[in-house]
Amino acid sequence: MPLYEYECLDCGENFEALVRNSNIPPCPGCQSRNLKQLISMFSVDSEGVRQSNLKAARQKNAKMAKDKAIADHEATLDHH
Repeated sequence: MPLYEYECLDCGENFEALVRNSNIPPCPGCQSRNLKQLISMFSVDSEGVRQSNLKAARQKNAKMAKDKAIADHEATLDHH
């Protein structure tokens, strides 16, 4: 059973899945099957790869923080 890495094109979640019989797994975050199969980087360890992964994680966290701040602001406006 091959292990594949995917990115959900609907919600942006990255995940790994064991794939049987070429069945595309659903995204664990939103259950979408609109996925992009990623190239596995499990055997590559370099400074460039680490920096790229760190940059991607920081961008994702920044987006989540912005979305949370907007939601908090909207919740504050709804209560006043």
